[in-house]
Amino acid sequence: MFEKLELIQRHYDELSQLLAQVEIATDHRRLQELSKERAGLEDIVSMYQEYKAKGKELGELEALLNARGEAEMTALVKEEVSKLKERQGELLRELKLSLTPKDPNDDRDVIVEIRAGAGGEEASLFAGDLFRMYSRYAQTKGWQVEVIDSNQSERGGFKELIFEIKGKGAFSRFKHERGVHRVQRVPATEASGRIHTSTTTVAVLPEVEEIELDINPDDLKMEFFHSRGAGGQNVNKVTTAVRITHLPTGIMASCQDERSQIRNRMKAMAVLRARLLDMEQRKQSESIDKERRMQVGSGQRAEKIRTYNFPQNRVTDHRINLSFHDLQQILEGELDEIIEALISKEQVEQLEAAVT
Repeated sequence: MFEKLELIQRHYDELSQLLAQVEIATDHRRLQELSKERAGLEDIVSMYQEYKAKGKELGELEALLNARGEAEMTALVKEEVSKLKERQGELLRELKLSLTPKDPNDDRDVIVEIRAGAGGEEASLFAGDLFRMYSRYAQTKGWQVEVIDSNQSERGGFKELIFEIKGKGAFSRFKHERGVHRVQRVPATEASGRIHTSTTTVAVLPEVEEIELDINPDDLKMEFFHSRGAGGQNVNKVTTAVRITHLPTGIMASCQDERSQIRNRMKAMAVLRARLLDMEQRKQSESIDKERRMQVGSGQRAEKIRTYNFPQNRVTDHRINLSFHDLQQILEGELDEIIEALISKEQVEQLEAAVT
């Protein structure tokens, strides 16, 4: 492990030297790539330097303990040695976690797609509840939320809703939300008070920068149309809505939320790039053996991940077999406890995989 840490330290120093060169400073793309790579190593290099510094201090204090001294001084040194060993232990655990494979998309912005599943209007209403929950959570992190496209139902829910969240580390938190979300409650339209079960699917895609994915403009089909309102009727006399089709794959993306056709086209392209990257990553994952896919998670949207039970005020995450009895607070955006538990599970699995 320490040999690997030394290599990382040397590579970090080499990147710092490269970034100081004039020819790199004038090459915008290369500068961006190297800066991003070095930024990804900063935390682990900082921890490793602190670990070595604490080791040096520890050696000096233990040398003092071996020399004869006053009893009071010896007690103080022993207390300091104990603190240093505790801190070294913490750093060692953090360094081990840092060396586990990191999702290269973790620091990216995200595009979230929510779609009503089984349950008709109730599923559409719950899709709106999930959007509100994610928006509140993003706000607590200081992240920006922008709607890209939506198809509103007649009672104010959403048959489909696509939005982006901009903020460093957004994907690392939201990626755990992809899957099928199940809700159990009495719908407002239910006169007899029966509990209904409905589902809503959530897809989370890392946003891709334009320079990272080379798309041939000739492969794109652009269509422009009027924005639609609740129930599907057209509400805008100007054709500002945009639909883009990638002809080789048939993948489509649309945006109608902005009043400007240019803005809608930019947002639709962002969705298209994210979907094309997701398609490529899914192809790559097919070559990974079944056991490895189970360890890292397949991310398939067909997997039921969570149940929101209103009568019992309970949210159960099936991936970690944990229940949380504060449903209303969770729907208000208090998701950190669930997400932290999922991250801990993921880290344990990665460490076990690294050992084996």
